[in-house]
Amino acid sequence: MPADAFALDSFVVAVILAMAAITVLTKVGGIWLVRHVELSDRLEAGFSVLPGAIVIAVLGPELAAGGPAEWGAAGLVLLVMWRTESILLALCAGVGGIVALRAVL
Repeated sequence: MPADAFALDSFVVAVILAMAAITVLTKVGGIWLVRHVELSDRLEAGFSVLPGAIVIAVLGPELAAGGPAEWGAAGLVLLVMWRTESILLALCAGVGGIVALRAVL
């Protein structure tokens, strides 16, 4: 393997650091804003369902275009979530399920 295979491009490093800084500023700014603004009950309810909506928006198209492996893993996630009520366990089951089902199917 050539010695420069692991060399870092300074522009790429700068872009990654800039994206990390913007991500942190967005998160900190959002937390600061929520602490200084009075939220209505309706807005709080919207914030409480936002993580689920983001997951559906990201994974929905993948599942809709997916085949048996994706649908099987989704079923496994639902089953694990229903039985354990653990998001982490359901996530791990889904990742393991999709890897296993793609290898088998």
